[in-house]
Amino acid sequence: MITGMMLSLFGMTADAQDKQMTFTYGSHTYTMSGTLNAEAYDAKATGKVTFTNIPADYTEFEAVYTQFLGKTPHGAAAMMPMAMELYRRDRDMGLQCLKLLCYPSNVNSVTSILNTKFGPSKFAPANDTYLQPYLPAAVLKGATPDNGYTPQRPYTVEMKASVNKHQELQFAGSGRVVYLYVMGKGWDTEQRQVEVILQPGSQLHQVFNCPSLYTQCKQIKGQWKGFE
Repeated sequence: MITGMMLSLFGMTADAQDKQMTFTYGSHTYTMSGTLNAEAYDAKATGKVTFTNIPADYTEFEAVYTQFLGKTPHGAAAMMPMAMELYRRDRDMGLQCLKLLCYPSNVNSVTSILNTKFGPSKFAPANDTYLQPYLPAAVLKGATPDNGYTPQRPYTVEMKASVNKHQELQFAGSGRVVYLYVMGKGWDTEQRQVEVILQPGSQLHQVFNCPSLYTQCKQIKGQWKGFE
């Protein structure tokens, strides 16, 4: 059973956008609040997304993206760790999610690195510290190398505006790029820049570029227990 949003995201004012909104899919709950938007740059803007579970499959991921989180820059950015984890679990399903969420040129950039981070290969055997299956958790609130990258529940992604102002895309099409920071304890620089694009005529944001999210994070202490 799918329950829709409590408040429509279309045509929101900044005040309305800062209210917490909820979307449910079966027993999974997603919430979003924040003032980040593609219309105007605000250096003090923030965003926050919580979710009780990683989406179970592509169908749920698509519903959450198209009906809820994809309608704001911070909502789309917060779906990257979800998509990364789904790609770790199932390459085909995860690729579908990444193609939906990401601008086309970003998909290969993400998967080429995750293929080496998530699975043993001739370059990185099973005991190689380069392998980091916990990478999607490194930007979730409460997750640190010292606690085995165990995030608090519900899972939370916190974001804020980048020092870089919005920019109109000047090549390979058109659209406005929003720069934001995703906060995470997995790196010495705890803010990871993500670029999100909103193309003309679309009401869904896509992740345009996000190398900071799949850059090698700090080595885990203990064992990765996975998401519940």
